[in-house]
Amino acid sequence: MDRFFKLKENGTTVRTEIMAGLTTFMTMAYILAVNPNILSAFGSGATGMDWMAVFLATAIAAGVMTIAMGLFVNFPVALAPGMGLNAYFATVILSSQGQFTFQMGLAAVFISGLIFILLTVTKVRQLLLVAVPDSLKHAITVGIGLFITIIGLKNSGLMTVAVESGKDIPAHKFTDVLSFETVIHMGSLKDPGVVLCIIGLVLISVLLVLRVRGAILFGILLTTVVGYFMGQVNLGMLGDAKTTWVPDLSKLAFAQFDFKGLMNVGIISVIATFTFVELFDTFGTLVGTANRAGFMKNKAEGNKKVGKAMMVDAVAVSGGALVGTSTVTAFVESAAGVAQGGRTGLTAVTTGVCFLLALFLAPIAALIPGSATAAALIIVGVLMMQSVKDIDFQDYVVAIPAFLTIALMPFTYNIANGISFGIVTYVILATVANFRESGAYKVHWLMWVLAVLIVLRYAFIGSEG
Repeated sequence: MDRFFKLKENGTTVRTEIMAGLTTFMTMAYILAVNPNILSAFGSGATGMDWMAVFLATAIAAGVMTIAMGLFVNFPVALAPGMGLNAYFATVILSSQGQFTFQMGLAAVFISGLIFILLTVTKVRQLLLVAVPDSLKHAITVGIGLFITIIGLKNSGLMTVAVESGKDIPAHKFTDVLSFETVIHMGSLKDPGVVLCIIGLVLISVLLVLRVRGAILFGILLTTVVGYFMGQVNLGMLGDAKTTWVPDLSKLAFAQFDFKGLMNVGIISVIATFTFVELFDTFGTLVGTANRAGFMKNKAEGNKKVGKAMMVDAVAVSGGALVGTSTVTAFVESAAGVAQGGRTGLTAVTTGVCFLLALFLAPIAALIPGSATAAALIIVGVLMMQSVKDIDFQDYVVAIPAFLTIALMPFTYNIANGISFGIVTYVILATVANFRESGAYKVHWLMWVLAVLIVLRYAFIGSEG
């Protein structure tokens, strides 16, 4: 095992890797419940997708592709159906009034996966590693840290959005409101979920200060125990019909594609959105995780590893659609395992095995309260913030694109938006600066291509996803 995963070479041990894998699983296990809820419209049948079918697809896709990442790339990154894109997937179906079915949606995701495989084989995706300047790579790491923090704050209720609108707000749709109608504020301290998250933050922080190995994992477990006494752990899930102990694989929506139906629907924008968002989401997650793990200190080796990871990620997109779920992508929560000391593929394999076991242990996985994992995600944001010290904020050509990258990820709730604005502003500002002093800043030709594509994307497709 040491020879296969190169544990000594990476300064880690089997125990550390397994603990890191368990930590990653616990911080992203929520996807096992959240993804089926979103894609099945909370079991209402409005999207045509079955809750249990999506649960099975989520666990299988996450398990198999995460294990593949560990075995073939030796990289501590886990994959699962991505948040944001699953909501976009469901929204497209719900807003189409029956014209766009989930079978068409899965076909669109499958096609976007094939596009990714093509881009990866031709090494177009790998060129991003050379083209994007280091300042933006560090900004991506910090931005993802804040994005993870926002997820934690939002999931726990520690951060809430109060809306008092002068008009009706329809259910299940994103609706613009005026600036004075929406206020982000702290959740109620009378809410036991919020209190539990704060307790989790304190527990994990204390364990980190005491340098306890496995601090994040133990913090989640201790918070779960506290949550039981606070009434936040629902033991009823052990007997819930939705979370059965033995999986019924006959319910799996395997290869339910409707390619013929795609020909009759304006599908180009949907495929383009899936492709665009996944392209930058994955790039950001892989680079951010590689930076945090220290792989990018040796740029040649780091780029090579991330390049291989991109191929597994590309296959995962189509593979996920094949078993019946929306876009499968590298998960930002992988940073929790890396923060726990995970440095090799053994971390990913451990996480992947946990997802496959979840097929038989769904009731137990459902026991961990969201507040416990939310606290861990907030702490991971602290750890990823460390990369901000590598950005030169005295240089405005570097500082402005970096800041926009960092700020727009959490505040627009979208990794791709942050990267997009960072790339476009860097190209503009670096070009202007080069007029003043020729050759002062390097602008790779691919950055120009990306800048143009980004502008066209927002001009013609909009900001969906």
